[in-house]
Amino acid sequence: MVSAVVTSLRNRFPRGSLAGQFLRYLVTGGLAFVVDFGLFALCLYAFGWHYLLANLVGLVAGLVLNYVMSIVWVFTACRRTLEKQKTVEFFLFTLVGIAGVGINESLMCLMVDGLSLNEMLSKMVAAVLVLMWNFGARKLMLFRGKKPA
Repeated sequence: MVSAVVTSLRNRFPRGSLAGQFLRYLVTGGLAFVVDFGLFALCLYAFGWHYLLANLVGLVAGLVLNYVMSIVWVFTACRRTLEKQKTVEFFLFTLVGIAGVGINESLMCLMVDGLSLNEMLSKMVAAVLVLMWNFGARKLMLFRGKKPA
């Protein structure tokens, strides 16, 4: 059953299509979020850290996982604009992530301090919005067009 679903998704959303890349990015983002959210909860509840510091630790771990999966799985059909300059590529990937961290932290402050929402709910809302930012910015900056045939 799972195999049939995977095959169907693979046929409907090929690796080179924007929809296929976004679907893979959702999976990647989901895994990165699990790491991020797990470390956030661990640092917040087990270690008693301030929610913004706990958030930052989770986000950094998620960023590293996201980069690796983006290179080896999500954007493999794309021409990497800086493929031969991996240090610069990772730097720009990280800059997008840092901007995402800034957006995430700002949203957390707004929702938790400004609107008195629960930290965990706020984290989930911020994560969805930042996922959209990260995919769009990284796709436009680093993974444009298709690889030559």
